[in-house]
Amino acid sequence: MSDIKKVVLAYSGGLDTSVILKWLQVTYNCEVVTFTADLGQGEELEPARAKAKLMGVPDHNIYIDDLREEFVRDFVFPMMRANARYEGDYLLGTSIARPLISKRLIEIARETGADAVAHGATGKGNDQVRFELSAYALEPGIKVIAPWREWDLTSRTALIAWAEKHQIPVPKDKRGESPFSTDANLLHTSSEGKVLEDPWAEVPDYVYSRTVNPEDAPDVPEYITIDFQRGDGVGLNGQAMSPATLLAALNDLGRKHGIGRLDLVENRFVGMKSRGMYETPGGEIYARAHRGIESITLDRGAAHLKDELMPKYAELIYNGFWFAPEREMLQAAIDHSQARVNGTVRLKLYKGNAWVVGRQSPDSLYSERHVTFEDDAGAYDQKDAAGFIKLNALRLRLLAQQGR
Repeated sequence: MSDIKKVVLAYSGGLDTSVILKWLQVTYNCEVVTFTADLGQGEELEPARAKAKLMGVPDHNIYIDDLREEFVRDFVFPMMRANARYEGDYLLGTSIARPLISKRLIEIARETGADAVAHGATGKGNDQVRFELSAYALEPGIKVIAPWREWDLTSRTALIAWAEKHQIPVPKDKRGESPFSTDANLLHTSSEGKVLEDPWAEVPDYVYSRTVNPEDAPDVPEYITIDFQRGDGVGLNGQAMSPATLLAALNDLGRKHGIGRLDLVENRFVGMKSRGMYETPGGEIYARAHRGIESITLDRGAAHLKDELMPKYAELIYNGFWFAPEREMLQAAIDHSQARVNGTVRLKLYKGNAWVVGRQSPDSLYSERHVTFEDDAGAYDQKDAAGFIKLNALRLRLLAQQGR
């Protein structure tokens, strides 16, 4: 412990990371630098600065960074180009935020000459893996401190008692057992634990924070358009928007129409199953729109190969391998496929659903002349299909002749 003089802590300003801040000062007798990331979680972040100062952190050691545009542009959008969904459903809202937080932790460690970084993830979850794999990939010699794996504060009661002993303010709403644990950013809000730990029990209404109940959503559908260039969203209803601005606007639409709720039992990288409730209102709309524009601009071979690669790509992000060479290799292939994914998608939003109802593109591969049921003026010779079918049936016929 004596060789650690300065630590950069991923700091939210909440009870857990405030206890960690003080615990680092007491246990390691070191200087602590706090880093608070604005990823669009919708919370006021300046109180984190005030709380850090109250605990003896000088102004020059308090970092509060607005990372919303970088988050969507460099992490969310590249992931969305792959249509990534972990285990077919989860849009990876927590997973995709961790490499950016780790990247900035390492940058601050270099700027301040820190010996170590620290995080508040527990020893049971995925986030510890994501934070640390990213940190080691970017700075192989960095020391990582994970207090939840070191200290003996094994309950919220013990945490509050330790906080009170060291004069750390404890909000009134933190004195009882939290009904569930949440994580939020511009892409999603996740809720896990406590009341959600019984996979048979329906998620209580009070857990939802980002979406209205679909049953209470407007009775009239709303139509929108999203514009794409090279596989990335660039505009909403004909108005150009930056990545973060577009996602925020889609979040408002998704909230209004109750879109993006997911109740999921997933397989954690550390080996256990967990049940989580995810709200990804804008992300769900965007993901459906992206597949919609790909449907007319991607060649069948490229589209099907992307769908084969997607589960592996999604698993790499979920497991914390954003900075691994295999993820970068897959990203290069995915990005190459998006060169002509340009155009506009029209969607219908209604009571928890987002349907693609129209798509158009200057790079469309859809040929009405070839597909029409009317006279195609010789564009397609139907007689060609006979030879095509016979060649594809040859091995099946040979097998049948052998009685196999």
